Amino acid sequence: MKVIVAENIGFCFGVKRAVDAVYEQAGHGEPIYTYGAITHNEAVVEDLEKKGVRVIESREELEQIREGTVIIRAHGVAKSIYEQIEAQGLKFIDATCPFVKRIHDTVKKESAAGRQIVVVGNAGHPEVEGIMGWCETPAIVIESLEEAQKFSYEGEKELCIVAQTTYNYNKFQDIVEIFQQKGYNVIVVNTICNATEVRQTEARKIAAQVDMMIVIGGNHSSNTRKLYEICMQECANTYFIQTLDDLKLKLPESVRLVGITAGASTPNNIIEEVQNYVRINF
Repeated sequence: MKVIVAENIGFCFGVKRAVDAVYEQAGHGEPIYTYGAITHNEAVVEDLEKKGVRVIESREELEQIREGTVIIRAHGVAKSIYEQIEAQGLKFIDATCPFVKRIHDTVKKESAAGRQIVVVGNAGHPEVEGIMGWCETPAIVIESLEEAQKFSYEGEKELCIVAQTTYNYNKFQDIVEIFQQKGYNVIVVNTICNATEVRQTEARKIAAQVDMMIVIGGNHSSNTRKLYEICMQECANTYFIQTLDDLKLKLPESVRLVGITAGASTPNNIIEEVQNYVRINF
């Protein structure tokens, strides 16, 4: 059996930068907190918890902290969270991905200029919530083509459309086209991370030529979920796993070519375990 492993795989620049920052701070005696899980990968979060790193899940939990360092994850947070940290006199390390920071700067500037911000992304995702927290006026979130089709805007403001960095590139283009066809006056800022676009394109190409596709990543990872959806479109025999423990496959004899890709929050050791297992056992 032949195995094709994607070249663009595992930790992206922003996630690696954030995870490295936490590991550098852990184990020095001072309380270390991350605002939200540093990455959507349970194995990494559990390892950091063993080193004494605590995850803060809400503003209410943040308000209870009296000392220590708060690390802001790659997804970023709303402006009000920075203000709360500073008001409490806590130290913090800002590990927000620079590509996410760019979106914060964009929506802050464009909303201050009087434009209505439209965020194309997953409602409730921490990155999207952080983006909304930098808008001067309430933003609108569009999650799907169906929502874009149903969208109706009666206001007079010019629309500024941005995207969650890990959103499906093709879907984003389709949503933008829908807005343009509706005749809205729009400014489009393509804020999808280039690494995301490259990863999705490569996953689609591999899935189209293999008999089976394995996508590795955390259950709560938005970018991994999108990789899975893309691969499913090309290869019906696609599996979504978190770790090697989830890989319970009985391969039919017809499977001769297997593809492997992984989300931006998946550490290399898990990827290597999976691909080595597949090569040896199948």
